[in-house]
Amino acid sequence: MTGLLREAEEHHGAYEATAPKHHWSDWYAAYIVAREAGRTPDEAVRDAGLHMDAVLR
Repeated sequence: MTGLLREAEEHHGAYEATAPKHHWSDWYAAYIVAREAGRTPDEAVRDAGLHMDAVLR
């Protein structure tokens, strides 16, 4: 889990720079779920972004 959290942290920075106000845990959770489902880091970033689009509507 520690490795996934650190990986999520690394990838969240790019999202954070352009995203509307949000709680980091929403993005991290979606990213980690995607990675645990076998998605690549790039796919997980995309999945987390789509999740956040739905959450922030």
